[in-house]
Amino acid sequence: MIHCSGALIYSLKTERFLFLLRNGNKNEWGLVGGGVEDGETTWEGLQREIREEIGEREIIKTLPLETFVSNDGGFNYHTYMCLIEEEFVPILNDEHVGYAWVDWDKWPKPLHRGLRNTLQSRINKTKIETVMSLAGTILV
Repeated sequence: MIHCSGALIYSLKTERFLFLLRNGNKNEWGLVGGGVEDGETTWEGLQREIREEIGEREIIKTLPLETFVSNDGGFNYHTYMCLIEEEFVPILNDEHVGYAWVDWDKWPKPLHRGLRNTLQSRINKTKIETVMSLAGTILV
């Protein structure tokens, strides 16, 4: 079974989300994230992927958003919403060629197909909007 983790990073100050432009022939926009290595939990894999792909960052709060399981059960993708105080310029590794901080529901295109499905889910939209509406109380 393959396990992956991804971070939907949200800036409390600007109320915007971080997306990364993947390096490769599709040049799709996606999240910070990737495969969980042997011996890692999905949370540990997420922390490692964040360090590798955008540099060390202080995350105020991490909330599970969704776990996608493929029809055959062989692939799990764990999406987390990670809250940070302020936007930053990520230190990109060679997996990505660009980044963008974007407003809610103004996602860059083309989005990775799986991410597009995650962000279009009514359940996930409600979860994200709830966190956004409560985010101001987190800084208090």
